Amino acid sequence: MPDHAEPTDQALPVASRRPVRAVLLDFHGTLAQVEKPRDWVLAAAATCGVRLDPVRATALADRLLTAGRAGGPLPARVPPHLAELWADRDLYAHAHRGAYTGLAATVDTGVDGLAEALYERLLLPEGWVLYPDTAPTLAALRAAGVRVAVVSNIGFDIRPFFAAWGIADLVDAFVLSYEVGRCKPDPAIFWRACGMLGVDPEETLMVGDSPADAGAVAAGCAALVLPAADPGRPNGLGSVLALTHGG
Repeated sequence: MPDHAEPTDQALPVASRRPVRAVLLDFHGTLAQVEKPRDWVLAAAATCGVRLDPVRATALADRLLTAGRAGGPLPARVPPHLAELWADRDLYAHAHRGAYTGLAATVDTGVDGLAEALYERLLLPEGWVLYPDTAPTLAALRAAGVRVAVVSNIGFDIRPFFAAWGIADLVDAFVLSYEVGRCKPDPAIFWRACGMLGVDPEETLMVGDSPADAGAVAAGCAALVLPAADPGRPNGLGSVLALTHGG
């Protein structure tokens, strides 16, 4: 989906708004990050019965990132036969799987079944790394009485991840693009999240890591865009607490 809003590292605006009663949180790049590329390739190859040399795994990971990895940079090129799936990847589960397995299949890895195994790794909590501030921030928001929804452009269900990580009870709602038929920055997905939480946009803060997340401003929400951070490194998520009435 195209990004129509410019990123910002400050909330827009907060001082003159009603107190924040709810926080909408992006998933990838905000709460969690995909595992390191070489680890991703090594783990997927192992499920195919192949133990890769780390040097070869690193080389394959570089090629697969260029082709396009879910949770990674945009592909250098989307082949024409995958264009329709790519356009719909965050709206339909089959399109998400088809787009990313198709992109991986454009790389000659020499490992039978690797494209599917790489995608299956994406569906496991072990394939992701929580940011250090995620659990503490969610717990603090819950303690402060702030409602929380995870709002994500994604083609599969991430609820099992939160259950596996022991933080499912800290999230009040999940608003996933493939389930609601809308993708960020479309204001409709933010309005849906506000409706599910029972709050007005004017008392809601959207927190993410991309211009698409800042699109919440068009829906009447405030927005905070965090800097990019590697897996396991702090990304500033804890700053959300200072912008809520409980901070």
